[in-house]
Amino acid sequence: MVQKDKGAWAWVPVLYFTQGLPYILVVSVSVIMYKKLGISNADIGFYTSWLYLPWVLKPLWSPFVDLKSTKRNWFLSMQLLISIALLGVALTLPTNIFFVTSLACFWMAAFASATNDIASDGYYMIGLTEKKQSFFVGMRSTFYRLAMVTGQGLIVILAGFLENYYGDNTKAWSITMTCTAFLMLLLTLSNFFVTPKYETSLAIPQDKPASFLEVFASFFNKPHLGMALAFILTYRLGESQLVKMASPFLLDDASAGGLGYSTEAVGTIYGTVGVIMLSIGGILGGILISRDGLKKWMLPMVLSLNVPNALYAILALTNTTNVVAVVGTVVLEQFGYGFGFAAFLIFLIYTAEGTSKTSHYAIATGFMALGMMVPGMISGYIQEWLGYGGFFVWVVIAALPSLLLLKYIKYPADYGKKTVPTNE
Repeated sequence: MVQKDKGAWAWVPVLYFTQGLPYILVVSVSVIMYKKLGISNADIGFYTSWLYLPWVLKPLWSPFVDLKSTKRNWFLSMQLLISIALLGVALTLPTNIFFVTSLACFWMAAFASATNDIASDGYYMIGLTEKKQSFFVGMRSTFYRLAMVTGQGLIVILAGFLENYYGDNTKAWSITMTCTAFLMLLLTLSNFFVTPKYETSLAIPQDKPASFLEVFASFFNKPHLGMALAFILTYRLGESQLVKMASPFLLDDASAGGLGYSTEAVGTIYGTVGVIMLSIGGILGGILISRDGLKKWMLPMVLSLNVPNALYAILALTNTTNVVAVVGTVVLEQFGYGFGFAAFLIFLIYTAEGTSKTSHYAIATGFMALGMMVPGMISGYIQEWLGYGGFFVWVVIAALPSLLLLKYIKYPADYGKKTVPTNE
């Protein structure tokens, strides 16, 4: 009989690296790829933001993952599907209808990735004792971040190298996505061999809270939920638009208002120092909230998420291409995002408190994804209308709704003490 915690040192890192990689490919790397393949900012912002939809809707099918088969079977199947979808992206890029066909493949990857998240997190809770769940949360977060380094950094750097080597962006990205699909397949095989069959061996009963409709009803009957949801939807209003246009801004030529950086340079900046500062900010944020509670740090963390965005506006308005200024801007913005996101995670956990906490957390994160998707959809149109300078000024202004809502949301002042966020 397989005991809980068995082999956790092997499967936790691999499982959460595999969870982070497809997310960053769908959300961020696709933006850089389409920019290098000549797609307009308006289309990039609109269509890649639609890729968030599976994460918005995943609460609708999360009970199905609980009721059918095992978590292990689900995440292995979804990881294999992601591999196939990424290979589909690679094979369709050389075609004349690459934008439509590759988006369809990214859609498949996004749906599989969102389902993989549900199954992986469920397996984590089933396979580990409560004590070990806390112990491994740091490793889980670390390998999720390493996946981001791989996606935003190494994979983008590879694409940039191949662009220079072949002088053909389409061929370069097709080869890159083929390599990425093969990497995802290797990770799937690794998970197959290192993850024990906890559910079969331990015959763990499923947690079936009342009924599907009652789970939703109990969530929407929470006190002060209206203000809480308004805050969740607007917390990342500026960042949701910045994340779609920051890479195009760095890649665009000066004639288009951009800084003219190479693909390799952007991959290096975001995938190395950017992710390092993001992780440091998240870790520090978690430590401070666990020490002092959420109330003390909510305002500073909302500001840290938004104030560094003004540096992008300064770069755009002054046409500054100095590498120290650009790297410094990315470093401060990524640190601020990690630091500010810690408060958001704790608030999401508080919103999910009560019965059916797991399902309610999935619903809350669905609203979080909706708050990323809709503003991102229009970000490219706003940028083309206002130019990069005006766009980044607007991004700074977009912080105002969440700041105004701070005085209306309700939560215990000391909530979050001794709570460790996962920064995912």
